[in-house]
Amino acid sequence: MAILEWVFIAGVCLLASSALIRSISNNQQKQRLERAFYYLLEAENGCLSLIQLAVEAKVDAETTKQFLDTQVKYFGAEIEVDADGDTFYRFPKLRRTPLSEKPGDEW
Repeated sequence: MAILEWVFIAGVCLLASSALIRSISNNQQKQRLERAFYYLLEAENGCLSLIQLAVEAKVDAETTKQFLDTQVKYFGAEIEVDADGDTFYRFPKLRRTPLSEKPGDEW
């Protein structure tokens, strides 16, 4: 009986550690996607493609597409197709306010 209990405990530990590693990996991918997304928004003047984001973040296309679809909903981006048939996502342009003009900076 002790062997069965040991095998069961080892299996549970293996499953738990696998889930933890997967969770950490997903979190790292999300962080890379967010950094790359905001970088490209600024660098490309609000227009980016799936492949640009995937390459910049070093994340697979499926995960990148899911992330990008979420951002499209949040920011109200428009999907455009160029003359070559490539799909681009046009996000609203960033308009930065100088620090001296930001609300709450009166002091």
